[in-house]
Amino acid sequence: MSETAVPVAPSAEVDPRLLEVLVCPVTHGPLEYDREAGELVSRSAKLAYPIRDGVPIMLPEEARELEA
Repeated sequence: MSETAVPVAPSAEVDPRLLEVLVCPVTHGPLEYDREAGELVSRSAKLAYPIRDGVPIMLPEEARELEA
């Protein structure tokens, strides 16, 4: 039998209450939830913080820089 890879979503759902209280650790500004990418986006810092296993990784060194 051959095994087939099952696509996995980038992250699990994030608790909406958590999203209400999280802010960008760099600017302390609001974050936007990008469900498709599995990221929390800070437009003011131009950073996207990953969400792994439903847990936002709010470390600037783990964030992806947004394109201009």
